[in-house]
Amino acid sequence: MKKLSYFLLTVLSIGLLLTGCNKENNKKEESYEKGGSSLKSIEGKWEGSIQIPNQPLPIIVQLSSKGGTISIPVQGVYQYPLSNVKLTDSSLSFAMDIQGQHISFNGKVEGEKIKGTFKQQGQSFPFELTKASADKTEEVGEAVQIDLKDGTMQGVLTTPQGNGPFPIMIIIAGSGPTDKDGNSAVVPGKNDSLKMLAKDLAAHGAASIRYDKRGIGQNVNLGGKEEDMRFDHFIKDASSWVEFAKGDKRFSKVGIIGHSEGSLIGMTAASETNADAFISIAGVGRPIDQVLLEQLEGQMPENLLQESKDILDNLKQGEEVKSVSTELQSLFRPSVQPYMISWLQYNPQEQLQKLNIPVLILNGDRDIQVPVTDAEVLHKAKKGSELFIVEGMNHVLKEAPEDREGNITTYSNPGLPLAKGLMDNIISFLEKNEVLQK
Repeated sequence: MKKLSYFLLTVLSIGLLLTGCNKENNKKEESYEKGGSSLKSIEGKWEGSIQIPNQPLPIIVQLSSKGGTISIPVQGVYQYPLSNVKLTDSSLSFAMDIQGQHISFNGKVEGEKIKGTFKQQGQSFPFELTKASADKTEEVGEAVQIDLKDGTMQGVLTTPQGNGPFPIMIIIAGSGPTDKDGNSAVVPGKNDSLKMLAKDLAAHGAASIRYDKRGIGQNVNLGGKEEDMRFDHFIKDASSWVEFAKGDKRFSKVGIIGHSEGSLIGMTAASETNADAFISIAGVGRPIDQVLLEQLEGQMPENLLQESKDILDNLKQGEEVKSVSTELQSLFRPSVQPYMISWLQYNPQEQLQKLNIPVLILNGDRDIQVPVTDAEVLHKAKKGSELFIVEGMNHVLKEAPEDREGNITTYSNPGLPLAKGLMDNIISFLEKNEVLQK
């Protein structure tokens, strides 16, 4: 048990911060054995757990015709690429090659369930997965798209009733595989926070566009290879939506709302496109290397923490690191280093200072992912910005209890409304700065 627990506790995936990029998402033949079955028959999201005695471990497996990914949310592992995904009749097998270990799953597909055995370092435990039900919720808005250099990006436009032109806000989702509605592929259930935000904006006379980031959802085909991904891609995508809105006569002023990681993306895009207003919700106020080291402290031995600091120092100088300890491969693997180098070039405080437009900074005092201090840092960095701390609001914009467990349950409850005070402050800000007419 010690070896298994150590593995699970030391796997800290950069997927916690990045959009999930499947390394198998390139032109590759479908992975199925000769004479076997196509993986298309079991495509989709499968949720379940590995039955470790006294501590079942929740996992989420996403399967496609090209392979798949695995997520272990409680350990910060998100959309880690699977290898050797094979389906022969009803027999399914796949593996994880991580930290010098080969971890295998072998099971049987039985309708909407997959049951089998998980093996690691000579230890075996049963696992069971159930196929997640398809999303049958009604879309809030109409489909729109923009043409980019590497393909077409899909989005959803939500407009108020009546005749325009309307002000419009580009809504940018947070880190990891978070979609346009604010839901994560690695968290069971939905919270629909960004969908609710779009709906409430429309009710107050403002249009909005929200979109799945490249590599997930409707825009999964824009993900490409992990080693080719750069933070600038997300900035250019957001800028392209701003330019799209500016060129449409149905809209008047164009603003940006960035949530979590979307805050840094949004403020940078706002500067590049001369947007009319910027709103940061739960945005981090420090460079990502500081945030990452803060997360790592206390979770690994001193030698690995020091190595992490040294690696980040090199990456910040634009230099890739060839030699990385086995225990840190999941975090600093060679294929993710170019992305991190590009990301480390952006300091939220410096980017915010470049804006000469109205800025509103919002955070919840029950946010267990981005503390209020980050909002205060951003407010201090940007003279003239407005700061509002929403009482009782957590990271998914819902009112949450103080205890961590109760807080997390709101991440999977779309029936909860947005926290009181959030929309009031957004609308007041937009009206005061004449983005939205009273």
